[in-house]
Amino acid sequence: METTSRAEPHDTKGDHPGRGEVRGVPGSRPVMEGYLAADFPWYGLDDAFTGPRWLTQVGTGADGSVEHGSTGHGQEPTLRAELGHEDQRFATVVTVAERPVRRSADGNGLLEATSPASAAWLAGSGLLACTWPASMERALRQDWLEQQTNIAWELADDLGGNGWSALSLPIDGVPTPFHYRESEYGWVLAGASPQGAHIGAYGRGMSAYGLGFAIIKDIESYSVRG
Repeated sequence: METTSRAEPHDTKGDHPGRGEVRGVPGSRPVMEGYLAADFPWYGLDDAFTGPRWLTQVGTGADGSVEHGSTGHGQEPTLRAELGHEDQRFATVVTVAERPVRRSADGNGLLEATSPASAAWLAGSGLLACTWPASMERALRQDWLEQQTNIAWELADDLGGNGWSALSLPIDGVPTPFHYRESEYGWVLAGASPQGAHIGAYGRGMSAYGLGFAIIKDIESYSVRG
């Protein structure tokens, strides 16, 4: 896919071989405008979830078009040492635009089609970005992040492999197959929606087995994460 989000603490910008830069727009209204400008539907947890809902920044392509974004549910994850990972309860839903193979913005190459693997990669790197071991020595942190990010990409590129199991969850009430995996840092899942988008999700402290997804009817009902 054209955009991605590198697993760096407190950083939503970066790249991956064959993938472009994530361009997040700071400030609450510009962030909301990014979500409103998308030409695909956004997904979040369905009405069975009654807790806080919030947005992170969108990811855009080289031509400025919105390519993906994430809607958060529950407690906003933090890397603060005083709040351990085991105390965090959240589920973040990643929506990725369904795009075919197309020419790059400069016309000199081709961009691969997006797929559930695109959503799985963004979900996996998103989980890493908010659950990396804060107690790790700084000298080792970057090596750890690079190693785990590469593992997340390899897993996303092999959704039919042994690293994933099958899970059926509803999208707008319709049972839909997902690929699912757990780790010591949380869980990740990915699948395809019937409405022109791919869905990924990651979380911790909230069981994935009881979740349901739905198209967000009013994206402005979500608060913008600071």
